[in-house]
Amino acid sequence: MTTVDAGQPAPVARERRRPIGLLLVAVPVFLVIWLVIWPIISAVITTIWVRTPEGSAFSIETYRFFFSDGYSLANLSMTLWTTGVCAILLLIVCLPIALYLRFSDTKVAAYVQGLAIFPMFVPSIILSFALIRVLGPNGMVDILLNSVGLPKIRTPYLTPWGPVIGLVWDNIPLTVLILLSGLGSVSNQAVEAARDVGAGRIALLWHIILPRISNSILVAISFAVLGIFSAFTLPYILGPAAPEMMGPFMQRTFRDLYDPQTAITQAVITFGFCIVFGLFYVRSVAKNRTP
Repeated sequence: MTTVDAGQPAPVARERRRPIGLLLVAVPVFLVIWLVIWPIISAVITTIWVRTPEGSAFSIETYRFFFSDGYSLANLSMTLWTTGVCAILLLIVCLPIALYLRFSDTKVAAYVQGLAIFPMFVPSIILSFALIRVLGPNGMVDILLNSVGLPKIRTPYLTPWGPVIGLVWDNIPLTVLILLSGLGSVSNQAVEAARDVGAGRIALLWHIILPRISNSILVAISFAVLGIFSAFTLPYILGPAAPEMMGPFMQRTFRDLYDPQTAITQAVITFGFCIVFGLFYVRSVAKNRTP
């Protein structure tokens, strides 16, 4: 005769709870399929199933044009370069801030955290024009340098570095919060034990801290890359006219050239690159949930 552990629900109770759980997630799953997955599938079908005078036929001509067009490839390269540089700079800037906030118990840390999170509440359009007024031609930096007799700086406005500065500043809050959350798994006892055996700051960071927050670093970079790769406002206002990032490129193709087929193709290619980083995030989450 089999017995059921008192601490575990009976199989019958589990079966009764399962439909309720499925009903609770049915609405969000339906919305994801309707608003996210179906538009993606529809966009892919639109780009490979083209209407012709004789009817509809399978064609990859729009993709062949994209990967053979120098201007399109330059815009894609610009987007990849901006994304890579921003990801590296975000890690360099945000990791020390997160480490300081995690291991500091002073009042200054509270102000530092407030400053680090502040960009989250600033709209991108306001940030763009603020950077223009500060770093643009005849901006505040130029005025200050001129007042002390120093030469003007070469403004990053309308250069590839303009979007980099804006995107890094815009993504600091989320990156710091994710890294700070990961650092919560690093116990003070482990740090003190490492210090007791003579571990320096570099050894402590490399052997104790980084292995425990590697998953958080991957998640933070994945989120940053997804946001940067599909950014529009900051690259559109701060970046050069050519080459440009994929966000403004798609908008110009759709609005100025009246070519929705090519614009959708660009969107599908952008999604193809983004899904690679999205898979890193999904794998990271699934790895954490695996017992």
